[in-house]
Formats: sequence, C-alpha cells, structure tokens
Amino acid sequence: MADNGAIHVEICAPERTPLVFEASEVILPGADGVFSVLAGHTPFLTTLAPGTAVVCDADSAERFFALNEGFAEVLGDRVVVLTQTIEEDSEIDVNRAKAARERAEKRLRQPSDDTNFARAQAALLRSLARLNTHSRMAY
Repeated sequence: MADNGAIHVEICAPERTPLVFEASEVILPGADGVFSVLAGHTPFLTTLAPGTAVVCDADSAERFFALNEGFAEVLGDRVVVLTQTIEEDSEIDVNRAKAARERAEKRLRQPSDDTNFARAQAALLRSLARLNTHSRMAY
C-alpha cells in the first residue's frame, strides 16, 4: 500500500512495459461510466471501455492516457489496470487516429456484405479515445 494518501497505480498492456505511478487520484473509463479512485477506495473489479485514463499526482498535475478495453482492480490504495493498448497523450498520432475514425465511420455508414459491425464500432471507439485523450478531454 502507498503512504500519505497516495495510490499505487500500475497500467499494463501486452506489448508495453508496465507504467507505474504514485497518484492522488485516478479517473478511469469504466464500461458502466467514468469513475474516480482516491486512497482508501472500496475494493472492486470492473471492466473498462475505450477512453481516457487520468492520473493525478500529489501536485494536481494530470497525465492523460488513451486506453482500450480492459479491466481495473481497485484494492484500497492500489489500482491495477490491464488493457489491450495504452498511449500517453504525447504518443498519439493524431493523423492516424483521424484516418482510423474516418474508415470506421465509413464502414458503419456504408456497410458491405462482409462488414463486421462489432469490429467497426470497436475501431471507432478506439480512435475516438485517442483523439479525446490527445485533446485532453477526460470525459
């Protein structure tokens, strides 16, 4: 457990070294809505939706990360996030995210016989998560 009201945060994705922080607050995109975790939070496990994670340090500085679907486990003063992909706002290629959004929107607007709607919707959500994170729109 972290000391002095801090939360130990670990964000893990398969093709990336885990990100580890001490934070005063963590805001995550839960599948049922955005939620915030402070030190001493009630333990729980939840699914995550594509969106923006915000990690706030003790000085109220915020770091923004685009997350894909995944899971979060909250254990009092510890948060572990397991996700398919994670990108810090400064790592996001905005042109690539815009192109992905446009492709997904086109597939959904003009479907063909082989259009996989679930994949197109997931691609759209991932691209929007990246764009919103880059714009620092946490919600």
